[in-house]
Amino acid sequence: MRNTGTIYSSTERSPTVLPEMAELLPPLTGEQLAALEADILKNGCYSPVIVNEEMVIIDGHNRQRLCEQHGLPYQMAVFSFADLLEAKQWALDTQKGRRNLDKWELGKIALRLKPDIEARAKENMSLGGQAYRPSDIGEEGFANSQNLPPSINTTKELAGAVGIGQQTMSRVIQIDEHAPPAVKEALDSGDLSINQGYNITRQVQELPEEQRDEAAAQAVELEKAKKEIKALDAEANRRGKIAGLFCKAFEKAVLLTPTEENVRIWTECTRMRPDEIENNIKEARELAEVFTAIAGILETMLPGGDSDAG
Repeated sequence: MRNTGTIYSSTERSPTVLPEMAELLPPLTGEQLAALEADILKNGCYSPVIVNEEMVIIDGHNRQRLCEQHGLPYQMAVFSFADLLEAKQWALDTQKGRRNLDKWELGKIALRLKPDIEARAKENMSLGGQAYRPSDIGEEGFANSQNLPPSINTTKELAGAVGIGQQTMSRVIQIDEHAPPAVKEALDSGDLSINQGYNITRQVQELPEEQRDEAAAQAVELEKAKKEIKALDAEANRRGKIAGLFCKAFEKAVLLTPTEENVRIWTECTRMRPDEIENNIKEARELAEVFTAIAGILETMLPGGDSDAG
């Protein structure tokens, strides 16, 4: 990949939208798209849309679409790529950090790259006089699709393309090929992890085919219930810690008798320097503000307080 240095304006050239490039990454959420649209309407499209030498958009599909929708001009920077696979890999690497994609989403993107990776491998091996034989690493409970000696480890190639572990990629492949719809939907919504989805898929594979969908749906609901219970436990733990901190703060505070004699004893016994005295003055006043705020909130909780209004 290299930047050719060529820049075109949308008033000079029109780019081409290739569905397999436009659909490579998950769509923006409604909130993300609205924020991008507001920014473009306010500041214009200051980041160029990236195209290849055939004017196919590689990165910036959302910016290009919004600009066309609102009749706004935009610039296109021309990059040179060895092939479409390199272009897809570059677009993924560019967007991966911005989008905060999870491993399941990355795995699904890798599956979209599979035809390109296999095509490149087939071409390279043909040039070397070898026969192309894809080989995925299977896991216990699933049979490999090929029993031939491996010529290329497709799973390893896909995992490396999106930056996830080979075992994780293998499980994504097995889920994609064998999981009932309920498992895939739960993974898409974030209700299941890849490991949970894989384990459910393995379990239901042992059942008669007509029972798998219902069993998978029940297993998904069970995992969602477990997740909800864990969240409730975590919230209860968080609330308990907060309450404990307040109790300890008040317990320690009431032990203090702030007479002039006691404060002098404190400074003398700790050999407090002038700069430390200044810091403690600042902290004491900040603590006073904290306790004053607590008192104000507690007052609203009494009968007739502000929280009872209405």
